[in-house]
This record gives sequence, structure tokens and C-alpha cells, in this order.
Amino acid sequence: MVAVVMVHVEGLPERRYHRAGPLALAARAFGAIPPPALVLLGVVSVQVGAAVAKQLFTVAGATGTVMLRLVLAAVVLLVVWRPSLRLDRRTWLVVASYGLVLGAMNLSFYQAIKHIPLGAAVTIEFLGPLAVAVLGSRRWLDGLWALLAASGVLLLTRVDGGLELTGVLFALGAGACWAGYILLAAALGNRTSDGGGLALAMVFGSVLVLPFGIAEAGTALLDPVVLVAGAAVALLSSVVPYSLELEALRTIPPRVFGILMSLEPAVAALAGLLVLHEGLHAAQWVAVFCVVLASIGATRTARPPEV
Repeated sequence: MVAVVMVHVEGLPERRYHRAGPLALAARAFGAIPPPALVLLGVVSVQVGAAVAKQLFTVAGATGTVMLRLVLAAVVLLVVWRPSLRLDRRTWLVVASYGLVLGAMNLSFYQAIKHIPLGAAVTIEFLGPLAVAVLGSRRWLDGLWALLAASGVLLLTRVDGGLELTGVLFALGAGACWAGYILLAAALGNRTSDGGGLALAMVFGSVLVLPFGIAEAGTALLDPVVLVAGAAVALLSSVVPYSLELEALRTIPPRVFGILMSLEPAVAALAGLLVLHEGLHAAQWVAVFCVVLASIGATRTARPPEV
């Protein structure tokens, strides 16, 4: 899955970075492209990156692949943002917590797509941010969106023999981490003003997965082909989406951004079909679109944050 996903439901805190450094410069190269198209390109990039990553599993394993992705992305972000280490203790705690949740989310997600199709894994994982969007709400409409999403996931896991339980559990774990990631994003955004906090958090996430990745992949990590493929995954799943979303968020309304991001499960299913030849049954496609519709509905009907 996406290593990092912008908080995309209106009413929740979202991360915003100042325009600075090569990321913003790279994004501005797409200045002629409308902002909604930039967001969609970022979504496609993330899911194609996940599909490419899954093809590395036979060589480096799921854990070795996620280690390559996080470590290489951390190196790129450190070079780009050059973060200061002069942070107070509470800020370091937030950064470390954010990074550890990020690492756990990626470990869980890559284990999920090892056992079940990419589209199914992203759809189940999407319950995490959707739960955050409706959690604590007393509006009946939000309850209906949650019920629609739950019905979609239930249909997805039961139709035509269902999905492998191990993969479903890992996807649910990734969704829980995604929910925690969203909540921690608010604290990180309040305590850091640019991408430096994210870069440092990525280091913590990398440290978490490093021993597991080395243990699983071993000498395969020294293979130049594996390293190049890992770099491609890091770029597709992290650097490119960050650049595009950063530029798009300068002008696009948060509600529109949330609706576009809600298409991610459907894009993941298409990426799985086209890149990995992972077909879903008709009823499973219906299940995916139930979750997409629930996310779009929760985004469009969300109450604006109180000031």
C-alpha cells in the first residue's frame, strides 16, 4: 500500500507542507495539468508502485520489499528536506510514533497483498480512514456510509469462496494502522512546518522493518536488479505521489481532494488486474464500489471543521 497517504476526509486534520525543495519543483513541472488530474496521477502511481512491489516478493520477500521501499524513500526525503534534529522531547515522541505506525502499516499491507489481490487488500484497508471519518458521529447518514462500507467488505470476503483469512487479517491490521496514522498526522502537522518531520518519521519506520527485511531477503538485497526495482517502488509509491499531491493541495479544495482519493480501492483493483493479472469476480467489483461510494459519501457530507 501506499506508504504514506494524505488525510483525505474533510473534518480531519490534513498535512500541509510549505512549497520548498525538489519535490515542489518536480510537481510544478506538471503545472499545465489540472490539480484533480495530479491527484489521480498520484493515486495511480501509488497503486502501480504496490503492484510492482508485489512482483519483487519472489526475490526479496514481502518484508524485504517493504524494507527497500521505506529505506530508499527515507534517503530521498532526508536529502530533499534536510531536517533539523533540534526537536523537543514531545516532538521526537510524535515523530517516532508516527514513523513506527507508518512502518507497521506498510509491513501489514505488504503481507496482506502477499495473500490476497491488491484491490481486495486496499478495499479492506480503507475501512481504517473511513472509520476515523465517522467515528463518534451521531448523524444517521454517517452510520449509513459505515454500514455500506462494512457490507461491501463482507461481500468481498465471502463471495466465491472468499479470501484467504491471513490476508484479510493483515489488511485489517493495515487499516487500523492507517487510522492511527491519520490521528498522528495532526500532531505531526502541529509540531513540524515542512517535510522534515515526515523524513525523520520515515527513518523510524525504516529502522522498525530493517531487521525483518534483512532476515527475509538476505543477500538478495545486494542484487542490483532488486535495488533498482526497490528504488522504482520508492519513487512510485512515495516520492512521485508526494510531489503531485503537494502541488495539487495548493489549489484544490479538501472536499474534492477527498473524493478523488476515495477512488483508490477501484484504482488498486485495476492495477492488480492490469499489472498482476489479479481478476476480481463481478460481486467483488460491486463490493469495491460499495466502499468507494461510502468513502465519497462520507467526504461529501462531512461537516466542516469547527474553528
